[in-house]
Amino acid sequence: MNAGIEQWRTYVQRQSALTADDVEELEAHLSDQIDDLTGMGLSDDEAFLIAVGRVGRIDEVSQEFAREHSERLWKQLVLGPQRTDERRPTLAAALVTAVAAAIAVRVPAMLGATEDFYVVNAALLVVPFLAGYFLWERKAGWRLILTVVLAFAILVGVVNAYPLASGGTMQALVAINVPVVAWFLMGLSYVAGNWRDHVKRMDFVRFTGEWIVYYALIALGGGVLTALALAGFQAVGLDAEPQVTAWVVPCGAAGAVIVAAWLVESKQAVVENIAPVLTAVFTPLTILLLAAYLLALIAGGDLVFADRDLLILADLILVLVLGLVLYSVSARDPLQAPGWFDRLQAVLLVLAVAVDVLMLAAMSGRILEFGASANKVAALGLNVLLLVNLVGAAWLGVGFLRGVRGFFDVERWQTAYLPAFAVWPAIIVFGFPLAFGWQ
Repeated sequence: MNAGIEQWRTYVQRQSALTADDVEELEAHLSDQIDDLTGMGLSDDEAFLIAVGRVGRIDEVSQEFAREHSERLWKQLVLGPQRTDERRPTLAAALVTAVAAAIAVRVPAMLGATEDFYVVNAALLVVPFLAGYFLWERKAGWRLILTVVLAFAILVGVVNAYPLASGGTMQALVAINVPVVAWFLMGLSYVAGNWRDHVKRMDFVRFTGEWIVYYALIALGGGVLTALALAGFQAVGLDAEPQVTAWVVPCGAAGAVIVAAWLVESKQAVVENIAPVLTAVFTPLTILLLAAYLLALIAGGDLVFADRDLLILADLILVLVLGLVLYSVSARDPLQAPGWFDRLQAVLLVLAVAVDVLMLAAMSGRILEFGASANKVAALGLNVLLLVNLVGAAWLGVGFLRGVRGFFDVERWQTAYLPAFAVWPAIIVFGFPLAFGWQ
């Protein structure tokens, strides 16, 4: 029973809204309840379960603890009937928003928009609708709605006001970073404006990982259906490829953004089962890939003259490592003791730090040798961001393995660092064209 109380106290201490005195008061109340119940003849385990249930009815934190960290019997004892105040995501709202996003993607082309317009605006034609969907689902107030609308309006206005050269480096940089900025703006809607809340930030990280899974599944399924449809039309002598390319693919891709979000919100338990499997499979594979790249970078000799494509691929792998780390952190039970997977994560982070250090050396050497450019500075900044994050995660992860830190510290580091990954892309989008020109 003492272990159960300790686990309960650890969970309650993670709630940022509770002070140390609050936790002590709740624990005292829990202990009193247990003493009363054991005095009535109940076993320690039975008394603990029922006492948590009673405290849960007094304080919602205990009820959430029972919901997230218990077996079925515990949930039945503590939670009782299913809560009716939880609002399920609305399918009708998701479908309406998906159709609106699909229309928004096609309207510019119908009005004569060029390919250059879509290069930098593709995400801005869809992500605002996803933000609107969450504003509706969260029943957001007017202040948050106006903030999100104004932020998107500024982003759209600035991106389209810059005279970016067609096919130029700056156009490519802006096109890569605009979706990241837009996604974080959407995140403000997702957390209902509570961006300072650690738990809400982790929910956003979890949503992002699960959304990627669902969107990939939808894209794969849609690709197969599209290929079958094209083959069927071709078999009867009809060439449907122009219509499919112009309408089905862009509209389907846009609508799937909203549908995937709805699936995440309504089918969370499914992805919660998938997440540990995905991270368990891809983490060791990524370790092998990182080790191979580390050897390739070392064997390549002078990093200043290393192959540019190799450096780009190394950056992509580091971003993949960050995604894996965030996804695994968001999917892990913070009360679970360190295990073999946590050791794998530590190896992954150490290798990633080593690769990142070599990448920074290569980038810095290239800038000193050949001068600064928008691409080089953008890559250098990304590598610095990744290095700080990975070093912090590795340090805290090793501390967790040694038992000197809790997993909550690992979570807090990632959620506290999250805004940095929004600020740097915003600097690139808004500042780099002014600093480096339009080419």
